[in-house]
Amino acid sequence: MGTARLELEDATLREWTATVVAADPEQGIVLDRSAFYPGGGGQPPDHGVLLWEGVQTRIVGARYGDDVWLIPAEGDPIPAVGTSVQGAIDDPRRTALMRTHSGLHVLSGVVFRDFGALVTGSNMEPLEGRLDFNLDGIPEGFKDAVEDAINAEVEADRAIRAYSLARDEAFAIPDIIRTATNLLPPEIEVVRIVDIDGLDVQADGGTHVASTRQVGRMRVVKVENKGKGFRRIRVALED
Repeated sequence: MGTARLELEDATLREWTATVVAADPEQGIVLDRSAFYPGGGGQPPDHGVLLWEGVQTRIVGARYGDDVWLIPAEGDPIPAVGTSVQGAIDDPRRTALMRTHSGLHVLSGVVFRDFGALVTGSNMEPLEGRLDFNLDGIPEGFKDAVEDAINAEVEADRAIRAYSLARDEAFAIPDIIRTATNLLPPEIEVVRIVDIDGLDVQADGGTHVASTRQVGRMRVVKVENKGKGFRRIRVALED
């Protein structure tokens, strides 16, 4: 059994108890249950702390390999296997990333709906991000039109839900893959879905807020030409 992924069950969870099941100075720390998002899908990993026996270990990253490995700050003590710890997520960072990730799904849904374009690349940091689209050209007023449309969806307060489906059932949903290349490995048998009610349904493994209104107002900072048939849209969220 691998680490129980608490953040996928409840994206609002910020503190929990766990037991260390692996500890390696080179690889990091593995817990039996963890709410640290290890990164993926363009979303960076969480930061936070582990508290144990009166000691604090700062967690400055995480990665997913054979399990969820937490990366301690250089020089911080590493709890031994079997140690009971309390985990805590850096709330401002995680919340900002959740808002940003959901905001990028709103952007993806709007551009797909209004212009039929698929995502070819993505990146995000807290309260800012970008998506690349396979757009041949853009009409006059495109930047303002996209900004108005995404903020209309924010104000619509659409519910955002995450759930899992068997692979065949998930792929029966029209346009479930919103990237130009299907990045879902063939060995994945259960697909996690993020559904923005009435706007966007995608296969996605990240953490999200509960409604589009929680994203907050977004600005389209820039639309860039990244070569023939490709446009990059950069957005920023109001703090």
